[in-house]
Amino acid sequence: MPAGEVSDSVEVIDRTVSTTNVWLKTLAERLGLDRHRAYLALRAVLHALRDRVGPEVAAHVSAQLPTLIRGVFYEGWDPTRTPARLSLEQFLARIQTEALLADRTQAEHAATAVVGLLWDELGQGTMDHLVDVLPSEYALIF
Repeated sequence: MPAGEVSDSVEVIDRTVSTTNVWLKTLAERLGLDRHRAYLALRAVLHALRDRVGPEVAAHVSAQLPTLIRGVFYEGWDPTRTPARLSLEQFLARIQTEALLADRTQAEHAATAVVGLLWDELGQGTMDHLVDVLPSEYALIF
Protein backbone atom coordinates (compact mmCIF):
# COMPACT_ATOMS: atom_id res chain seq x y z
CA MET A 1 0.00 0.00 0.00
CA PRO A 2 1.43 3.40 -0.96
CA ALA A 3 2.51 5.71 1.88
CA GLY A 4 -0.31 7.86 3.17
CA GLU A 5 -3.11 5.42 2.20
CA VAL A 6 -5.22 3.90 4.93
CA SER A 7 -6.45 0.35 4.68
CA ASP A 8 -9.90 -0.63 5.91
CA SER A 9 -8.52 -4.12 6.51
CA VAL A 10 -7.34 -5.58 9.78
CA GLU A 11 -5.44 -8.65 8.70
CA VAL A 12 -5.99 -10.79 11.80
CA ILE A 13 -9.75 -10.21 11.65
CA ASP A 14 -9.91 -10.82 7.91
CA ARG A 15 -7.95 -14.05 8.36
CA THR A 16 -10.12 -15.39 11.21
CA VAL A 17 -13.34 -14.59 9.34
CA SER A 18 -11.99 -16.35 6.27
CA THR A 19 -10.86 -19.39 8.27
CA THR A 20 -14.19 -19.56 10.10
CA ASN A 21 -16.04 -19.46 6.77
CA VAL A 22 -13.89 -22.32 5.47
CA TRP A 23 -14.58 -24.36 8.61
CA LEU A 24 -18.34 -23.74 8.31
CA LYS A 25 -18.35 -24.62 4.60
CA THR A 26 -16.46 -27.84 5.28
CA LEU A 27 -18.73 -28.76 8.16
CA ALA A 28 -21.88 -27.94 6.18
CA GLU A 29 -20.70 -30.25 3.41
CA ARG A 30 -19.88 -33.07 5.86
CA LEU A 31 -23.26 -32.74 7.56
CA GLY A 32 -25.35 -31.98 4.49
CA LEU A 33 -26.66 -28.83 6.15
CA ASP A 34 -26.66 -25.13 5.40
CA ARG A 35 -23.98 -22.96 7.00
CA HIS A 36 -26.28 -21.68 9.76
CA ARG A 37 -27.15 -25.23 10.88
CA ALA A 38 -23.47 -26.18 10.59
CA TYR A 39 -22.66 -23.24 12.88
CA LEU A 40 -25.22 -24.45 15.43
CA ALA A 41 -23.67 -27.92 15.34
CA LEU A 42 -20.13 -26.55 15.69
CA ARG A 43 -21.13 -24.35 18.60
CA ALA A 44 -23.04 -27.13 20.39
CA VAL A 45 -20.18 -29.62 20.11
CA LEU A 46 -17.55 -27.07 21.14
CA HIS A 47 -19.61 -26.06 24.18
CA ALA A 48 -20.23 -29.67 25.22
CA LEU A 49 -16.53 -30.52 24.86
CA ARG A 50 -15.44 -27.36 26.66
CA ASP A 51 -17.67 -28.11 29.62
CA ARG A 52 -16.81 -31.81 29.73
CA VAL A 53 -13.03 -31.38 29.86
CA GLY A 54 -12.63 -28.57 32.36
CA PRO A 55 -10.78 -25.25 32.34
CA GLU A 56 -7.16 -26.35 31.84
CA VAL A 57 -7.81 -28.58 28.83
CA ALA A 58 -10.38 -26.13 27.47
CA ALA A 59 -7.75 -23.39 27.53
CA HIS A 60 -5.25 -25.66 25.75
CA VAL A 61 -7.74 -26.56 23.01
CA SER A 62 -9.05 -23.02 22.60
CA ALA A 63 -5.54 -21.67 22.08
CA GLN A 64 -5.39 -23.70 18.88
CA LEU A 65 -8.70 -22.40 17.50
CA PRO A 66 -9.07 -19.49 15.08
CA THR A 67 -9.83 -16.30 17.03
CA LEU A 68 -13.48 -16.08 15.96
CA ILE A 69 -14.18 -19.73 16.74
CA ARG A 70 -12.39 -19.30 20.08
CA GLY A 71 -14.97 -16.64 20.90
CA VAL A 72 -17.77 -19.09 20.07
CA PHE A 73 -16.02 -21.71 22.21
CA TYR A 74 -16.02 -19.44 25.27
CA GLU A 75 -19.47 -17.92 24.72
CA GLY A 76 -21.54 -18.28 27.89
CA TRP A 77 -18.88 -20.31 29.70
CA ASP A 78 -18.93 -20.67 33.49
CA PRO A 79 -15.63 -22.35 34.41
CA THR A 80 -16.83 -22.95 37.97
CA ARG A 81 -19.29 -25.51 36.59
CA THR A 82 -16.67 -27.58 34.79
CA PRO A 83 -15.76 -30.26 34.23
CA ALA A 84 -19.31 -31.54 33.90
CA ARG A 85 -19.38 -35.33 34.33
CA LEU A 86 -21.47 -36.04 31.26
CA SER A 87 -21.96 -39.58 30.03
CA LEU A 88 -21.82 -39.95 26.27
CA GLU A 89 -25.63 -40.09 26.21
CA GLN A 90 -25.87 -36.83 28.17
CA PHE A 91 -23.20 -35.27 25.97
CA LEU A 92 -25.13 -36.17 22.80
CA ALA A 93 -28.45 -35.06 24.32
CA ARG A 94 -26.91 -31.67 25.07
CA ILE A 95 -25.67 -31.37 21.48
CA GLN A 96 -29.07 -32.41 20.15
CA THR A 97 -30.80 -29.72 22.22
CA GLU A 98 -28.34 -26.89 21.61
CA ALA A 99 -27.99 -27.55 17.87
CA LEU A 100 -31.76 -28.04 17.42
CA LEU A 101 -31.29 -31.53 16.01
CA ALA A 102 -34.12 -34.04 15.61
CA ASP A 103 -32.61 -37.05 17.38
CA ARG A 104 -29.59 -38.75 18.92
CA THR A 105 -28.42 -40.04 15.54
CA GLN A 106 -28.15 -36.50 14.19
CA ALA A 107 -26.35 -35.41 17.37
CA GLU A 108 -23.87 -38.26 17.00
CA HIS A 109 -23.33 -37.39 13.33
CA ALA A 110 -22.77 -33.71 14.27
CA ALA A 111 -20.33 -34.64 17.04
CA THR A 112 -18.38 -36.96 14.75
CA ALA A 113 -18.23 -34.35 11.98
CA VAL A 114 -17.06 -31.56 14.29
CA VAL A 115 -14.50 -33.80 15.96
CA GLY A 116 -13.27 -34.87 12.51
CA LEU A 117 -12.88 -31.23 11.53
CA LEU A 118 -10.98 -30.56 14.76
CA TRP A 119 -8.64 -33.50 14.01
CA ASP A 120 -8.04 -32.08 10.53
CA GLU A 121 -7.43 -28.53 11.73
CA LEU A 122 -5.86 -28.84 15.18
CA GLY A 123 -3.71 -31.90 14.67
CA GLN A 124 -2.66 -34.97 16.58
CA GLY A 125 -1.09 -33.35 19.65
CA THR A 126 -4.05 -31.19 20.60
CA MET A 127 -6.57 -33.90 19.87
CA ASP A 128 -4.60 -36.55 21.78
CA HIS A 129 -4.63 -34.18 24.76
CA LEU A 130 -8.41 -33.89 24.45
CA VAL A 131 -8.96 -37.64 24.02
CA ASP A 132 -6.78 -38.41 27.06
CA VAL A 133 -9.17 -36.65 29.44
CA LEU A 134 -12.41 -38.10 28.06
CA PRO A 135 -13.96 -41.40 29.14
CA SER A 136 -13.41 -44.36 26.82
CA GLU A 137 -17.10 -44.36 25.80
CA TYR A 138 -16.40 -41.13 23.87
CA ALA A 139 -14.29 -43.16 21.42
CA LEU A 140 -17.53 -43.51 19.43
CA ILE A 141 -17.19 -39.90 18.25
CA PHE A 142 -13.38 -39.71 18.17
